[in-house]
Amino acid sequence: MDGVLLINKPAGCTSHDVCQRVKRKFKAAKVGHTGTLDPMATGVLPLCINSATRLVQFLMFGEKEYAGCMRLGIETDTQDIEGSVLRTCDAASVERSAIDEACVAFRGDILQMPPMYSALKRDGVPLYRLAREGKTVEREPRRVTVYELDVLACEPPDVRFRVVCSHGTYMRTLCHDIGQKLACGAVLSGLERVRTGGFHVRDALTLDALELLSAEDVSRDYLIGLDDALRGLPEVVVDDAMAVRLRNGLSLTTCDMSQLNVPVTTGGQLLKIRLSGGALVGVVQTTGVCDPAILTGESTRAWKTVRIFAR
Repeated sequence: MDGVLLINKPAGCTSHDVCQRVKRKFKAAKVGHTGTLDPMATGVLPLCINSATRLVQFLMFGEKEYAGCMRLGIETDTQDIEGSVLRTCDAASVERSAIDEACVAFRGDILQMPPMYSALKRDGVPLYRLAREGKTVEREPRRVTVYELDVLACEPPDVRFRVVCSHGTYMRTLCHDIGQKLACGAVLSGLERVRTGGFHVRDALTLDALELLSAEDVSRDYLIGLDDALRGLPEVVVDDAMAVRLRNGLSLTTCDMSQLNVPVTTGGQLLKIRLSGGALVGVVQTTGVCDPAILTGESTRAWKTVRIFAR
């Protein structure tokens, strides 16, 4: 069994727990996920099984979509409803217009301070372990992008919202920061990951449903092949000779590219390489701007090989 399986993670378990459960059920050698969901969160969790674990680095950085709920008038050490309460405030008088106005400041490119209760590491130690020991260490703010942030319903102290954002955006921190803007505090009280990259929760299996299926059922009806899992990457189709060159560790040049149907790309763009029959050859990264209209017969190195897949 090799491919990507979409699981609708329930609340109350870790992403690692889900990986281990799937690994045991199908006796898989390797199972990895493409981005952690907190234990309290639900939603789509793509699992890469066996050889598909080589895709993790390409799948975890896609755009994310969340549906969530924040509770106003409370602050906790974890920035969510399950943490220890640090401060409370009466938020009954907070108006919808003030919440909408506060959200404006968090659309677009923003800086977020990673929370202490996170899987980021300091000297090899996850921050959440340090936090559990009562320690706080300095962190550098990180730039993330919030493409969309909409308030769906407001019944103080609870506010339901929808977010589309870049990889690495902490929903807990977003709620906390909005609470600071409103001067009443706020925590994340519920979260569902609706989409990550091209994978949607509507296509995901619950763990209960999974238990009723055989490996054959899953492979036939639910497992996403390696090529299809990379559907979000622009692709280039090569012949057998070029595939052999790539698999032997040789780079392709602008001269090679002039013979192919190559999409316009920017420098650093990832490209999926496959054979005309559909077999995935690998993933490469462009070394500069690539425009098929101006390709020449030069032998300049054009692609950097990132990953090659066995036949």
